[in-house]
Amino acid sequence: MRDATGHRGLPRRRGHYAPGMPTAFSINFDYRCPFARNANEHVIVALRAGAPWEVEFKGFSQSQGADEHAAPVWTDPSRRRELIAAAAGIVVRDRFPELFYDAHLSLFALRHDDGEDLREESVVRKGLLRAGLDDDLVWSAIDDGWPIETLRLEHEASIARHRVFGVPTFILADQAVFVRLMHRPLGDAGVARTTVERILELIGEHPEINEYKHTTVPY
Repeated sequence: MRDATGHRGLPRRRGHYAPGMPTAFSINFDYRCPFARNANEHVIVALRAGAPWEVEFKGFSQSQGADEHAAPVWTDPSRRRELIAAAAGIVVRDRFPELFYDAHLSLFALRHDDGEDLREESVVRKGLLRAGLDDDLVWSAIDDGWPIETLRLEHEASIARHRVFGVPTFILADQAVFVRLMHRPLGDAGVARTTVERILELIGEHPEINEYKHTTVPY
């Protein structure tokens, strides 16, 4: 569509965001990614402080990536260990939602604070235990197979519907945006909420900004 000057106008907004109003969006995660850790932590800290959002936390596997021609990691027994952390998060999210925030942050901390290997069952179990979960119950669910299948379905749906290619990706209505945050909220709910609101406003109100990246890292 062109305006009176012959220039193309901005596309119609398909996702609207008004600060302070109830908003539904999703954010994806892979516990190995430090930027996913930063973004998910901002969301959780803000939610715990009363941010009026309805948030879905969706799994995405960096092992599989967005290459539709890549060999499926989901059915390769030798690569199952690469999926167990995300599978554990999905079990807690779907079966023990009251403990999900604690478990989500604990699983991120295993890698990014503790320097642990998330491919080790004993490590993932440790992250679950310190979040107050029965690790045997979680592992029994993983062994049933449905958590990895859920991870596959969420991963593939995000690519098919929104062309998601990595984490963390925020999805508001039908707009999906990959975002790298360089800082953590460090428990500051005001910082967390302001940061996420800024992202949501850019997604919903400024679709003309397609890419914005510093040429140097200011942190």
